[in-house]
Amino acid sequence: MTIFHVPGSKSVTARALFLAAAARGTTVLRRPLVSDDTEGFAEGLLALGYRVERGPEAWTIIGRPEGPAYGEAEVFCRDGATTARFLPALAAAGHGVFRFDASAQMRRRPLGPLTRALRDLGVDLTHEGEEGHHPVTVRANGIKGGRITLDAGLSSQFLTALLLVGPLTAEGLEITVTDLVSAPYVEITLAMMRSFGVEVRREGETFHVPPGGYRAADHTIEPDASTASYPLAAAALTGNTVTIPGLGSKALQGDVRFADVLARMGASVDMSPDSVTVTGTGRLHGLTVNMRDISDTVPTLSAIAPFADGPVRIEDVYNTRIKECDRLEACAGNLRRLGVPVAVGRDWIEITPAPPRAAEIACHGDHRIAMSFSIMELRTPGITLDDQGCVKKTFPGFHEALAGLRQAWGIARPEGAA
Repeated sequence: MTIFHVPGSKSVTARALFLAAAARGTTVLRRPLVSDDTEGFAEGLLALGYRVERGPEAWTIIGRPEGPAYGEAEVFCRDGATTARFLPALAAAGHGVFRFDASAQMRRRPLGPLTRALRDLGVDLTHEGEEGHHPVTVRANGIKGGRITLDAGLSSQFLTALLLVGPLTAEGLEITVTDLVSAPYVEITLAMMRSFGVEVRREGETFHVPPGGYRAADHTIEPDASTASYPLAAAALTGNTVTIPGLGSKALQGDVRFADVLARMGASVDMSPDSVTVTGTGRLHGLTVNMRDISDTVPTLSAIAPFADGPVRIEDVYNTRIKECDRLEACAGNLRRLGVPVAVGRDWIEITPAPPRAAEIACHGDHRIAMSFSIMELRTPGITLDDQGCVKKTFPGFHEALAGLRQAWGIARPEGAA
C-alpha cells in the first residue's frame, strides 16, 4: 500500500479565506493549499487592505466585518475563478471603489449571473468590456439585503459568493435558485459558514441567510478531493493500491465520490471516515455515469476510459465547457490524438476503449487536463504535455508526486523521459 499526501482543498481554502476576512477576530487556517489560485486569493485580500500572514503550515487572517480597509483598490485575480467571483461580492459589502481584473483565460469565463444578482441588491457595478465578464468595478456602499432570484446552472460559485456575503448585509438574504450545478460545493459552503458561526436555513430551492456576521475560527483545511482523483485513478489503472489520508466519508467535498465511480468500474474501494483506499483489480468496466455534481473529475475518468472493457459515457456535464477551457472538447481532442474513438455532445462525452498511442497532450493551460492525462502515461509510455507548468494552479508539486508513485509501484520510466 502506498500513502499519497494530497495538498489542501482549493475550494475549502478559498471559502476559508473569505470567511476569515469577513469574521470578527483572528482566524488561523491550518494546512491551506499553497498554489497559484490560493496565493492569488490571498494577494487579492492584501490588495483590499486585509491583514494576511502566510506561514509554512498555517495562514493567519485578521478579519474586518466592515469590509476592505482601503477605500480604493485594484485586484488582479489571475486565473482563479473563486478569487474573481468571491472577492467582488466581499468588496461590495464594504465602502469604496474596487476594480477587479483577471487573466485572459478568466476573462472568458462568465460572471453575469452573480453581477446581475448584486445589482438586484442595489450594488453599483459596471463591466468595462464585455457585459458579464471581467474587468468589473464595484462602487461599494454596503449591501442592504433582501430577496433575489439566481440562476446557478453555469457555476455553483455564483450561489456560494452570495451565501458568503449574506451575513455581511444589513438585513440578510433570501436567495431562490432556479438552476444549480455542482450542488455538493454549496454543501461545502454551508458547512463552513456553520463553522464560522452562521446557520443558513434552506427551504426547497430557497436559502435564508441571516445578518449578523461571522466569528473567527481555527480551521484545518482537508485534502483536495478533486486532486485526489488522480492517484486514485492511477491505482485503479495500474493494479496498485493507494491510500489518501485525511479524506474519507466525513469529507466536506463531494468529489470524494469519484471513488464510487472507480468502484463501479471494478476497483476495490475502502473508505473510512478519514481515509480512502483504492486497489486496482486488473480490470476496468465501462459504464454510463451522471457527473453533474462531480464534474471536476470528468477529465480524470476520460483519461482512464480507453483502458475499460466497454464504452464509458459521461453525462450532464455542460458546465465543464466553461471551466479553464472547454473540457469536453479538450478531452475529446486529446483522445482523438491518442487514437481513441470518442463522440461528444452538448453535455456528454462517450469514449470507446482502444489502446492509446504516444502523443503530445494539448493542455489548453488547464491544470486538470494536464494532471488527468499524465495518469494515462503510466500505461502508455511516450505521452507528453505541451504545458507541464499549468499544474501550479492547484498542485505545484504534481509531477514530482506522480514520479514518487511510479517509483513506489516499480513502473519504469520510458527511455528519454524527463
